Amino acid sequence: MRRVTEEKPWPDTIRAGECEQHEPLVRRVLAPNPSPYTFTGTQTWIVGAGAEVAVIDPGPTGSGMSIGDPPDANGTGHVDAILRATEGQRVTAILCTHTHRDHSPAAAPLREATGAPIVGCAPLVLKDDGPRADSAFDPDYAPDRILSDGDRVAGDGWTLEAVATPGHTSNHLCFALLESGALFTGDHVMAWSTSVVSPPDGDMAAYMASLSKLHEREDRVYYPAHGPAVAKPRQLVRGMLGHRKQRERQILRELERGTAMIPDMVKHMYKGLDPRLTGAAGRSVLAHLLDLEQRGRVARDDEAWRLVA
Repeated sequence: MRRVTEEKPWPDTIRAGECEQHEPLVRRVLAPNPSPYTFTGTQTWIVGAGAEVAVIDPGPTGSGMSIGDPPDANGTGHVDAILRATEGQRVTAILCTHTHRDHSPAAAPLREATGAPIVGCAPLVLKDDGPRADSAFDPDYAPDRILSDGDRVAGDGWTLEAVATPGHTSNHLCFALLESGALFTGDHVMAWSTSVVSPPDGDMAAYMASLSKLHEREDRVYYPAHGPAVAKPRQLVRGMLGHRKQRERQILRELERGTAMIPDMVKHMYKGLDPRLTGAAGRSVLAHLLDLEQRGRVARDDEAWRLVA
């Protein structure tokens, strides 16, 4: 999780609604929802250069982000921007990495506009996903086809393979573009920030296992849902694994010192953290503690945590 001290921690040079080519088979359209949690906004990826294309993470809806609603760089909503970017082509698949509401709600209006099926992660709705106002689960997500690890979706000149990566959410998928070696990583791996792992659905043990799974792959580049592309994927994932292990060691040291409450741990561990991110940091600490509890390293009495002798 990035420590943010500026009021607006995202670049001003990236304009929502514009289509940007990243490689022959990959384009990006940025949604107009920047925030301390989404960085410049949700990045919708368009795959394909021929007659048929796929859309990955169509993004949010709501004020300024559904058909006919301003604003983005061109004065219209995000679904309209996707339709502009794919004009003259046929959208044959709408894929969602997971069902946080900055990722999947626009799938339904995009399906209505194009007739393309919604495929990808399984539906998942929880009443409580912690303090992140931007990432409550999408209650209306209704896929036409659920993908499991290794399942594929193909079109004109492209093939996408699902890579199951639970942890950030239990239903999280990445998508590998077999023709180019790119991996669309959703919220699982991002260069600008670590992913929030928020119980009850976020699971630290699963998240670490998913990171190890990606580290064993040989993907050429990552295209996350937020932030810049990752040119050295295995190096970044190795660093993320080390970062999480360091956080675990910090928590154990706090417990050794007698720090028993999560808010106190956050205050000691996350110096200079943007106050808006304090709740999310606490959820990640809780995820680590639950993992340590499962491994028999710690125990709790109500909300107070302690080391197991």
